[in-house]
Amino acid sequence: MFKVSLVVGARPNFVKAAPLFYALKKIPSIEVELVHTGQHYDVNMSDVFFSQLELPIPDVNLEVGSKSHGKQIAEMLIKLEEHYTSSKPDLVVVFGDTNSTLAGALSAVKLGIKVAHVEAGVRSFDMTMPEEINRILVDRISDLLFIPDKYANSNLKKEGIPPHKIFLVGNIVIDTLVKYQGKVESMEKDVMNKANLNPFQYAVATIHRAGNVDEEKRLKEIMNILERLAQKIPIVFPVHPRTRKKIEEMGYKPEKGLKFLEPLGYLEFIALLKNSRIVFTDSGGVQTESSYLGIPCLTLRENTEWIITLRKGTNHLVGYDIDLIERIVDKILNGEPKGEKVARKPSKIEYWDGKTSERISEIISNFLKEQSH
Repeated sequence: MFKVSLVVGARPNFVKAAPLFYALKKIPSIEVELVHTGQHYDVNMSDVFFSQLELPIPDVNLEVGSKSHGKQIAEMLIKLEEHYTSSKPDLVVVFGDTNSTLAGALSAVKLGIKVAHVEAGVRSFDMTMPEEINRILVDRISDLLFIPDKYANSNLKKEGIPPHKIFLVGNIVIDTLVKYQGKVESMEKDVMNKANLNPFQYAVATIHRAGNVDEEKRLKEIMNILERLAQKIPIVFPVHPRTRKKIEEMGYKPEKGLKFLEPLGYLEFIALLKNSRIVFTDSGGVQTESSYLGIPCLTLRENTEWIITLRKGTNHLVGYDIDLIERIVDKILNGEPKGEKVARKPSKIEYWDGKTSERISEIISNFLKEQSH
């Protein structure tokens, strides 16, 4: 019997871990445990995701909570080392680019435990982003690198990662999107009514990256952009707790046309996204979800790790150029009948098909058997 630890800590990790948890559970020779660092810990940022994604209560919750990057990672390393020493997993699986991802991988490697990284190889080439540093470090120390697209493959090869460690499996976020399409559809009407919205007559905004939120000047610039765009189309903005704190510290109040919401559960957010005309975001996950759903996405950053969505999806990398943003928004709004449902075509990206977790689980099973011989 092999033991596999899935380490999660933040909303993006939960969305990626859920399909793999269930794919691995189907393999009789594998025991799966779920380790929650507690990086995201309140009801809207953690509990609701576990219940909606049908994940069990974690086998262990380290309850690290919100701290500076250094303190948070340090506490995770100490507590994860203690857990791994007693649990003795054969493989630790980490997801994406959060502090939990880095701590989960680093503490395992120091104990000689093999590591798999889901969503490996994606690069923004912006070393001011904490997420970019996490990605690069985790990829250097992982034994299995599960990549979402050909661009990730190219990045890893340039960095000297041996090809036998790299596996093109697709984007695991799409597995969750595909699995819950029926549930999302069944709640769309309720979500619209609760937020007092009409389908296809609004845009969605999500902003949470440190580079956009921590600098008051940049955050003010983004809020000014959203205010101007809200004169063209109403914008609903589910506000991340960290973002809300910074906005309140600035003394900002939302203007007419810009509506703040509390953070939403996964299903509610996808229902909101699916029925929108446009999404404005700095989130990697939202870039991929909107691309799959065919929702026009404007990414308020100067770089993106999801080049494939620019090439094959509906994503536009716009930075903070309000004139460029307005031109693209006008083109989208003028190119579609107002308030009518538009036939959205999912982007055809190789292996973004809802079966990524099956591919990963098979590779993990074969890897563990090889390691035991």
